[in-house]
Amino acid sequence: MNAKIYIFSTILSLLTTVSSFGQFKKTIRVKAPDKQTCIELGADKQGQLQYRVFYSGQKVVTWSKLGLQIDGITVGGNTVVEGKEENFYDEKFAWRLGENDTITNRYNRLKLRCVSSSLLYNLIVRVYNGSVAFRYEIPSQSGLKDNSISVKKENTEFNFTTPYEIYQYNQESVFTPVALNLLTQTCDFPATLTNGKLFISIGEADNTDYTKAELKRGIKSNSLVVTFARNSVVKADRVFETPWRTISVAKTAIGLHDYSELYLKLTPAPQNGVPTWIKPGKLIRAQLNTQSGIDCIDFAVKHNFQYIMFDAGWYGSEFRSTSDPTRVIPQIDMSKVIQYGKERGIGVVLYVNYVGLRAKLDTILPLYKKWGVSGMKFGFVDGLTQEGLMWLASAIKKVNDYGFILDIHDNYKPTGLSRTYPALLTQEGIRGDENSPDAFHTTVLPFTRFLAGPADFTFCYPNGKNSYSKNLKVTKGQQLALTVIFFSPLQSIFWYGMPNDYTNEEEIEFFKYVPTVWDESHYLAGGIGENISVARRSGDTWFVGNVTGLKDWESSIRLNFLTKGEIYTATVYEDDGAGGICKRVEKVKEGDEFSFNIKAKGGQAMILRPITKTIQE
Repeated sequence: MNAKIYIFSTILSLLTTVSSFGQFKKTIRVKAPDKQTCIELGADKQGQLQYRVFYSGQKVVTWSKLGLQIDGITVGGNTVVEGKEENFYDEKFAWRLGENDTITNRYNRLKLRCVSSSLLYNLIVRVYNGSVAFRYEIPSQSGLKDNSISVKKENTEFNFTTPYEIYQYNQESVFTPVALNLLTQTCDFPATLTNGKLFISIGEADNTDYTKAELKRGIKSNSLVVTFARNSVVKADRVFETPWRTISVAKTAIGLHDYSELYLKLTPAPQNGVPTWIKPGKLIRAQLNTQSGIDCIDFAVKHNFQYIMFDAGWYGSEFRSTSDPTRVIPQIDMSKVIQYGKERGIGVVLYVNYVGLRAKLDTILPLYKKWGVSGMKFGFVDGLTQEGLMWLASAIKKVNDYGFILDIHDNYKPTGLSRTYPALLTQEGIRGDENSPDAFHTTVLPFTRFLAGPADFTFCYPNGKNSYSKNLKVTKGQQLALTVIFFSPLQSIFWYGMPNDYTNEEEIEFFKYVPTVWDESHYLAGGIGENISVARRSGDTWFVGNVTGLKDWESSIRLNFLTKGEIYTATVYEDDGAGGICKRVEKVKEGDEFSFNIKAKGGQAMILRPITKTIQE
């Protein structure tokens, strides 16, 4: 669908002196379409460009510095604003790989044309209902003689009006709630903060050639600043733009999910839409032999999975430069497995380590196409440095253009590139079941890391031969429910399990039915690290996941999301109190209150299917 753009004013003269802007004789305000969110821009007496944010009548972020340090110039300092351009955008676009099949992208946009010490720069601002986003842009100009510039620091600040607690984490670490003024470590984007009344997410979008910046405690009280944790300097072309910095505010923890699609809205659309060959789905990981591949394909067909995967080792020791991702170990007849899968509608995904990717990506892409491979998984990539992220952006594009789905594992965190390159279905960048997360962690993730985009959680569901007690710190019921709550278009299920060991068919039945992409999603209830309830629709069928953290959760949800006039069969899968799953069925309708009592570390998954079209009085 095409965007509607309303131009209010275009490149008009705004200010000609630093003093008028610096003494706040004139500031610039941009409000959200609903008028409840506002960013105000101005400069202090020294001409330092700064901003503050208001939400629902409250000042949330007080005056905070903007800008960069580029080649000895403080971009944002001694600022003269030469002009501005304001637009209103209103668009909807289809997105069949998401939490909702249609995304509304509605915001007011401001572009400020500024000068600092003779260097031209632009500040681009978008204001959404509940969110603000901004980025810096260095346009083409004659004053820059070299082919590149050096960004030595980003001066962006986030100065809050009251004390906040932040959920500190890095890559795949645990979460540590800590008072902002006591923060001693850096924190990844997206960072979640709360003062008990408001909930804030500070995020990042569209990072293709920058470093992985992080947040650290600022000099001022209740303050965060952007820091380059992995690079001392960011090299850029003379014409470049930084990633978006975002601030989203909600009155409840669940309300933060109103902004979980923001990263998609801030990245460019795919050139040719979402190709029909991109198929989301579930996968099971095969052992490193032909028979396991065949068995996994049979299991996938029986349980409505779409892919199997050969993980590390299928071409030898993954970290050795002598291991060749063009050569399969003798234990696997790859062509036989791929052909067997094609005959049964099951794709084969191959893992390649960063060592092999850097050496042979351009070789293996056409080769895997010839083999009939469906997708790739990148392993142990560099998602932290500018060099690593630039390589990844290029590699993602190549994989997308060659027609493979993609899953990136280990420390890479999404910034919305799956909008531009929709073959990037998911990534890790999360402490999943491989790393033994507890119930506190699983109930923090929906309010933190999942606000940045999909994540491959690598589920480890038990079977009769292996309880995976080392990995699992939650119940089976929670494992089922998390496949609804944790969004990922490509879900890795039974990460360590062998297909023939899963004889507990009634327990794993839910995995057969649960989709990985959705037409509609609603976050119903929950608190960070405490509990969460999510309902999602696929076609006319609803799936609900309820999980709790380290305490029991007795509550209820109102089924207002159901279609009025329909009667539904609710199939409930829940912990039986003895380490297993029990299943029960009841009838429900729109507006019913569904009560539950979930024990600590537990969960409950439901499927609600309509059984009648009769319209009630």
